[in-house]
Amino acid sequence: MYSRESRGPHRSAEVAKEQTLDNLWLAQILFDLGGVQFGNFTVSESAVSSPVFVNPKVLISHPTALRVASKLMQQEINLAQSLRRSRVQPFNVVAGVPVGGLLLATAYTLETSTPMIYARSRPEGTGKRGIEGRFTPGDTALIIDDLVTQGSSILETASLLEENGLKVKDVIVLIDREHGAAERLRRHGYNLMSILKLDVMLNHYMSKGLISEETYRACAEYLRSKQGQNNTSPLL
Repeated sequence: MYSRESRGPHRSAEVAKEQTLDNLWLAQILFDLGGVQFGNFTVSESAVSSPVFVNPKVLISHPTALRVASKLMQQEINLAQSLRRSRVQPFNVVAGVPVGGLLLATAYTLETSTPMIYARSRPEGTGKRGIEGRFTPGDTALIIDDLVTQGSSILETASLLEENGLKVKDVIVLIDREHGAAERLRRHGYNLMSILKLDVMLNHYMSKGLISEETYRACAEYLRSKQGQNNTSPLL
């Protein structure tokens, strides 16, 4: 029994090393872990009914998937920076958006050895609103979040970072629900990158027979309605 258990962490590390960096594999793991559910949910930022609920925080129960997520973010950033006209500015630190973004930012900083800071937008205990961690005024921070709907939490984090002398140019998220966040952030001067978009995830689940055609149509219609609203009624 002892021998079998002792191989667990080693085997997990091997799997993490060998796992292909595939965003659809990550979408599948999210589904398998119960991080994607279908029904009738209220999306916190928009306070409207949604037929799909996504909770990327479940990845903390799957170390390999969490590591793959951080590697996919690193890969996306490296690709964007390698272009002749770089789409991502150099950065000195990463800042996770509480709470899910902190989990991913921690995984990313361990993977890349990039320093991390924590933008505490609300007082906690005896602490005040501010920044945890060391940085130099004038440093550029990359914001990391697990999920974006309309971008309000990201804008709040960016504002706090800038109040404390940091520069913010780019944001990377694991999942974009496609509720207009990219355009909203762009109007505020921030570039948004994502590893997965909700429509790509839905197409994958449909192709694998994991959701019914009826569920797929309901979710697709919901996405079209949200995208249409954001095209006609921009958020300030």
